[in-house]
Amino acid sequence: MLDLVFPPHSLDDDETGPAPQSPGLSSEAWGRIAFIDGPVCDGCGAPQAYALAPGARCPSCEARPHAFQRARAACLYDDASRGLILRLKHADRLDLAPLFALWLSRAARELLADVDLVAPVPLHPTRLAARRYNQAAEVARPLARLSGAAYAPDVVRRIKATATQGGRSGSGRRRNVAGAFGVPASKAAQVRGRRVLLVDDVLTTGATADGCARALLAAGAVGVDVAVVARVQSADRLSI
Repeated sequence: MLDLVFPPHSLDDDETGPAPQSPGLSSEAWGRIAFIDGPVCDGCGAPQAYALAPGARCPSCEARPHAFQRARAACLYDDASRGLILRLKHADRLDLAPLFALWLSRAARELLADVDLVAPVPLHPTRLAARRYNQAAEVARPLARLSGAAYAPDVVRRIKATATQGGRSGSGRRRNVAGAFGVPASKAAQVRGRRVLLVDDVLTTGATADGCARALLAAGAVGVDVAVVARVQSADRLSI
């Protein structure tokens, strides 16, 4: 009856139109998304031209190992996915979060099989107050529900307000988030001996994920993996 009164709209409809009530994209938008289905680096999740040996890492990971162990992304961050992600991040389109969680339940299924806790990459309280919600948390919550893992929204916190990462080089991003994350003493017991899956919207160089992973490992986590909606194809593209 509700569909008769309010016909469903795809989630890629313009945000000024009627509120979408279906959990999917239009066929045109779906066809443009570059989902990552082929072989990937087990470390950073970057697409590879051919399958690497089990446990092998791409040259980038070999040259600069990450603090997290494995990463997976649902799709590439490009012109097709950028608009959807920015709608979730800045335009109050929280209806997109369950869709992204579904994508990640498939893309990160290997990681979810091993995980104990699902935790979002945190925002600093001042930025959270300005934005009113953490887009990573909005994706992590339904992802935890789909996987059956415990949702842990506050085991890692951003203890230092940092400038935006957009436009910074890889080394600049690492310096920007150095010492920015920590695990509260009250949450250390929840982390100790557990494997944590960090969830975020976009992976560029991995500097933010590394900062969170170091904090969790220092608090006693046995391992940290990362799941993101999208990743840039090359770390040279630092415009986000």
